[in-house]
Amino acid sequence: MRLLPRSLAGQLIALLLTALVLSQAATVFIFADERRFALREASRDQVLARTATLVRLIEQTPTGLHENILAAARSRRLEFSLSPESAVGQPSSEALEQKLALRLGELIGDTRETRVRLLTREPWSLRDWHSHPRRSDDDDDDDDDDDKKRRPHKKPRAPISFLASVPLADGNWLNASTALPTPSRAWAWFPLLSMGLMALAILAIVIFSVRRITRPLRALSGAAERLGRGESQIPLAETGPEEIRRTTRAFNAMQERLTRFVQDRTRMLAAIGHDLRTPITALRLRAEFVEDAETRRKILETLEEMSRMTEAVMSFAREEAKAEPTRRVDLTALVESLVDDLADQGRDVAFAADEAAAKIGYNCRPVSLKRVLHNLIENALRYAGQARVSLRREDDGLYITVEDDGPGIPEDQLEQVFEPFVRLEESRSQDTGGVGLGLAIARSIAHAHGGDLHLENRPEGGLRAILTLPLDPR
Repeated sequence: MRLLPRSLAGQLIALLLTALVLSQAATVFIFADERRFALREASRDQVLARTATLVRLIEQTPTGLHENILAAARSRRLEFSLSPESAVGQPSSEALEQKLALRLGELIGDTRETRVRLLTREPWSLRDWHSHPRRSDDDDDDDDDDDKKRRPHKKPRAPISFLASVPLADGNWLNASTALPTPSRAWAWFPLLSMGLMALAILAIVIFSVRRITRPLRALSGAAERLGRGESQIPLAETGPEEIRRTTRAFNAMQERLTRFVQDRTRMLAAIGHDLRTPITALRLRAEFVEDAETRRKILETLEEMSRMTEAVMSFAREEAKAEPTRRVDLTALVESLVDDLADQGRDVAFAADEAAAKIGYNCRPVSLKRVLHNLIENALRYAGQARVSLRREDDGLYITVEDDGPGIPEDQLEQVFEPFVRLEESRSQDTGGVGLGLAIARSIAHAHGGDLHLENRPEGGLRAILTLPLDPR
């Protein structure tokens, strides 16, 4: 199972999006934790400040007003009470609690003993603490268990609670308690929504940027595919990042060199074929003066064979020089029309195509492709008297097969027959054999289309020629 797309653009987008999601998730987690810590710090500082203010206010007002002052100071999360004893118990040995107690003393402005305790409680049970001010932490946990039994349907949130006790001048203790706030779950949706909107915006920018960067690569890939199929094309525009520009520049130079090489080779073959005509004609004239009839016949036969070879080379050079343009054709119709033409001549030829290959639009040089198929079918008819042509489409390409029931070819010569001017012993006569360029030209044309041509002997007897063509990328 592939987790990443196959294309470069898809993989870059997937990797960047993954990195974005992970970074955003880490940011939200860190921010949420920092916010929780900041809220608790602010809540503790607020309780300390209000407690210090309340201590000074109570000590400066008559006793009859104390309850009214406490009632005014209370809030939904903050509770104050007066008691003869400290609700916190003994002074704490915890470093943080000692630090908070010292901070409370500094806010009050004297050196009296202050006590602070941090413990785990449910917020709705904090007021009970003022009714039982001398409970220990163990007792507190037991109360929590009782509360859970009374409210089994409620999941305990157990936040950190802050407790403080301050001795007053009249001998009483001012007790303060609050449940340190925790961010609500509703607040968590905001960063998630923000992260989602930001991810969508960045994703749009990433998709646009990656596609813009990889567009020259797609053009380069298409040009390489067309070059492999022998199509002529103008040089690519050198756009995109510098690395892609250099690659495009190298590809354009390679394309120019390949085109020049093919043209030079074609011109050389044409020149050789043309130059050989003159000496062959001269030798044919001189052979007429040979008195021995048998010797004259053999010389003329040899010269005739040389002439046919020269004409074949010239024909091949002319075909190459034509530079047939690529056209989009119905491949099934092209093969079928060739088979029908031969069948109309009384030749034993049949054609079949599978459903996947029906009406395939294909970019090719149709005249050259028909030349290949005509050569293969003629070979089958020449040596077997019949030919069976089929077209099928598979995942890796198109396959055009020509089969016959003839004698076949020795296994060690299946590749040799593709060499120029190589002929089998059985085909050396002028009646059945050519000059040995037909299959060489056919394979050359197949390669020019980005495909291949190979032969194999059928297990039941006969020969099978398979022309392979790549699937049209467009």
